[in-house]
Amino acid sequence: VRATYGSYDQADGVISANTYFGAFPVALALAQGADIVVTGRVVDSALALGPLIHEFGWGSDDHDLLAAGTLAGHLLECGAQVTGGTFTDWRDVPDWANIGYPIGECHADGSLVITKPAGTGGLVSVGTVAEQLLYEVSDPADYIVADVRCDFSTVQLEQIAPDRVLVSGARGRPPTDSLKACVTFDKGWRGIAYQPVIGEDAAENATRQAEALFARARQLLRARNLPDFTRTEAVIIGGEASFGAHGRHADTREVICKLVVDHPEQAGAEIFTREQWAAISGMAVGTSVNLATQVLPLTGIHLCLVEKRIVTPRVTIAGQCIEIPPANSGPLAAPVAAERGNPVPPAEPSTALVLEDVVADLVRLAWVRSGDKGHLFNVAVIARRPDYLPFLRAALTPAAVADWYAHLGPAGRPPRVDRYEVPGVHALNFVVHDALTGGINASTRLDPAAKGMGQMLLRFPIPLTRALPGSLPTSDRHDEER
Repeated sequence: VRATYGSYDQADGVISANTYFGAFPVALALAQGADIVVTGRVVDSALALGPLIHEFGWGSDDHDLLAAGTLAGHLLECGAQVTGGTFTDWRDVPDWANIGYPIGECHADGSLVITKPAGTGGLVSVGTVAEQLLYEVSDPADYIVADVRCDFSTVQLEQIAPDRVLVSGARGRPPTDSLKACVTFDKGWRGIAYQPVIGEDAAENATRQAEALFARARQLLRARNLPDFTRTEAVIIGGEASFGAHGRHADTREVICKLVVDHPEQAGAEIFTREQWAAISGMAVGTSVNLATQVLPLTGIHLCLVEKRIVTPRVTIAGQCIEIPPANSGPLAAPVAAERGNPVPPAEPSTALVLEDVVADLVRLAWVRSGDKGHLFNVAVIARRPDYLPFLRAALTPAAVADWYAHLGPAGRPPRVDRYEVPGVHALNFVVHDALTGGINASTRLDPAAKGMGQMLLRFPIPLTRALPGSLPTSDRHDEER
């Protein structure tokens, strides 16, 4: 695979190679009379945009409308995540057992109402929709899909009735001349074991046990003339290791030690998963019966761009095959920031008004949502009120956020962090690079989907003026829990 950016030259071991097509082939199939459209890999939002193109007759040059339809698909693609699932204020969401699947009421002018079926559980609010708006997004002003480059930075959300949020303001520009591509390949084998360790200093005890088990398994590999592990890692679940320097319970008396080894051969992974049973009688006090053990193929992922001119989508219906030429597209454009010129930076709170001894946890001022994308993750911080945003901006600098996630960076160094403004919903979006080594398929982290990365940020301290605390939410369950 050779592509616009990057290359993957190892032909052996390739499992799959997919480009992400857009919505126009879906729309064509519907126009030809299809009742059900079965696709290869398309961008998630195309499942909504394709029917909208068909229904409303939108063309490839209707960039604002295509962006609006893409936004509709993006809000709907994760189901109940927009109707209260994984919401920061989870106690405000009723009846998880019967949570309603979202409904998008889409209009020809691009406007959209997000709602859910009457009588179902869940919640549709500005907060739930704003969180999903920024889920797994990098630059909200340049969300690139096959058919259009979307600007979601000025999207407006309005609560027009209970469980009904009006969404408007998406803008679009011509698409690029490339498509996203994903190559998966065989990367060897992984062994995983989960060991409960109970007792005093459980986290320290489990860490020592992990080191001993890795050393013991390496001795066995050498005895069999097998290569060393390509990776070993112990993840102490229950000791708040995911929070790095901000963890609180290093002295916990109950943990689960997740042991991970990667090896080129299945036999190497199996040696470890078999040998780790020795711990129950020969190592850490309080080690109990293993909860689970797995040996599974390890899949690597390579992401790149492929020029549209070298791939042609085809629609086959009733035995007839129709090829679709690429829609109008421009060259790979300059970053949006360069196109905008040099805008005046947003106003910061006056340093004369900021009193360092008046501090609120981030969760009192904002909703937070995080998600993975390859080797990186994003964290969206959405101000509960517009007047909170300057204080969030002043405290949450890229350097400060990078330092907060330093334990997730390469070799323990703070990762690179990009910050984007989202004025339409009074938000900041952070992209944390190279913090999910291996991506969702191969990361050894406790949270390879990055669902909890935003939770790690909730206690970030935000300095305030003395005028603001009185306007903070009066009922703060998060403080009560502390």
